Amino acid sequence: MITVQVEKKLDAFMIQAGFQAPAKGVTALFGPSGAGKTSIINMVAGLLRPDGGLIQVNGRPLFDSQNGIDLPPEQRRVGYVFQDGRLFPHLSVRANLAYGMRLVPKERRYVELERVVALLGIAHLLERRPATLSGGEKQRVAIGRALLTSPSLLLMDEPLASLDALRKAEVLPFIRRLADAFSLPILYVSHDWEEIEALAANWVVVEAGRVVTPMGSV
Repeated sequence: MITVQVEKKLDAFMIQAGFQAPAKGVTALFGPSGAGKTSIINMVAGLLRPDGGLIQVNGRPLFDSQNGIDLPPEQRRVGYVFQDGRLFPHLSVRANLAYGMRLVPKERRYVELERVVALLGIAHLLERRPATLSGGEKQRVAIGRALLTSPSLLLMDEPLASLDALRKAEVLPFIRRLADAFSLPILYVSHDWEEIEALAANWVVVEAGRVVTPMGSV
């Protein structure tokens, strides 16, 4: 079970959000742009510190203001796929993927490079550089790099927002397979209801920094 209960003041904007999500499958954070969805998952990732609250993944606290727990991002075992991919331009696809693996001690790795390459259909891209890839190919590589950190939770922040309809259709099937293939919980941020219908088993509606629907099923 994923538990998120956070408060954060960002200038005049206040986030007070709480929800729980299953330990497997895709849970979407849905709402308009500026609702606070990205700030919420940044707090889960450790990129933004809550003013107070509790963040737990399968009983393991990542942040707990009452007990003084605030794990740094590298200790949270959270994979993150950003909207723009953020691949290293000077590295090949293979080296970008290997970077994710190097962040994880060998004894904690449960995701294998060969399996990720096969699942995402990127074997033919391994020796290429990001500048030669399409938008859809870049996002598939970014997903692979995040998976190869062997995370206990995967965060995806509008990973299809910059893609046209054709590229979205290319990437969606790969995202759909991830949760089952790796028995992995995914928090997926989007303001596109069609994406959520295609991907998510559950959804949480966020408006103006608050969760207005704690959990629903698509």
